[in-house]
Amino acid sequence: MSGRALARQLRAAFGVFCLLSAGFAFGQEPSGPQAVSPAQLTAAINKLGDLDYDTRTAASRTVRRTSPAQAVPALLAAVSEHADGYVRYRALVLLTGFNDPRTRDAMRESLTSPNDRLRTVAYSFFEHNPDKAILPELLGALAKEQAEFVRPALVRALAAHGSDPRVQKTLVAEVGRGEDFFRSAVIEALGDYHATYAYDAITAVAKLDGPLQDDAAIALGKIGDKRALETLSALQSSAPRQRQPSVAASICLLDVNCASHEGYLVETLKFTDQNPGYQELLRGAATGLGALAINGRESAAQALLTVGIPSRDPTRAPVALALGATALRNTTLTLRILETGSDRAKAIALIGEGFDMLEEDLDKERFFALVRRTYWGSKEGSPTRDLMQTLIGNLDF
Repeated sequence: MSGRALARQLRAAFGVFCLLSAGFAFGQEPSGPQAVSPAQLTAAINKLGDLDYDTRTAASRTVRRTSPAQAVPALLAAVSEHADGYVRYRALVLLTGFNDPRTRDAMRESLTSPNDRLRTVAYSFFEHNPDKAILPELLGALAKEQAEFVRPALVRALAAHGSDPRVQKTLVAEVGRGEDFFRSAVIEALGDYHATYAYDAITAVAKLDGPLQDDAAIALGKIGDKRALETLSALQSSAPRQRQPSVAASICLLDVNCASHEGYLVETLKFTDQNPGYQELLRGAATGLGALAINGRESAAQALLTVGIPSRDPTRAPVALALGATALRNTTLTLRILETGSDRAKAIALIGEGFDMLEEDLDKERFFALVRRTYWGSKEGSPTRDLMQTLIGNLDF
């Protein structure tokens, strides 16, 4: 277990919520954006890349709570001018939380940055904010973008334009081309964007035993074309045991005998938690339940929490990862469960461990911004505001 994950568990166990930013340390979250001096804001931005976790976290917290009129110009300047490339990256991520129209121009400029991190954030931004005007630029970038952690974000930005014939032709070709890591990202994106145009290409991958079979099986369920039942039924008979959770999740996503297939995933997760040595099966069950939770099945998310909260590694990591992904991709469901759940602090700590493992910094910033706005917009003493305060304290933002 990482030191950060252990710290989260300790805070959950003792109810200690460390709010370290200047002006509201160890206290209630401020009721709205704060005014800080130009020197304080500059100092905070300069600390965004500090090697010490607590220091850079406190710096990010200060920037997030600064009034937009102050924060946005300072962040724009840091993105374009700061000497530290990591600070430029963090400034670009934080900029997205202010919903300022100038952000789009900064993102367009970052598309051609030599800084891999800046390009990743820009591609992710245009996934969530599609712009047809830059589609030719995105298509051209795919031919030359080979950075391992950048290309998946570019693929997702393209998948958001799935109605465009150029995108369809390009991404279908990418299903069968390149390293498995890149192909996996393509298959996942096509599933997430319900790309019926890629049904045949993904079905062909699902029929082949190998590391991409799980991705392809779940993508077929997400796409929602019930022709996939023939392929999935065959896999139930022929695929190795470690592939069966993905097949079950996919059939459930197609809304066929979902209760029984979800039940199989839950029982598999419980079995592998209690009987070490079935790591692939464990990961498959957690991933499958995560896919169902993201699709809106609250019972799947509850099952992950039930098993995950008291667990230790090796169970804890894949369950936390599935819950972290659910929080980012189905935030509404996650917040509803947390508001009514009895083990709130422990559940949030588990989600926080998932966040630590996920690389999607822009998606996490979107989550943080929503929580912060919800806190500011909720009545003092209301259950919603209390939940947002707990999230803010336990997730270090």
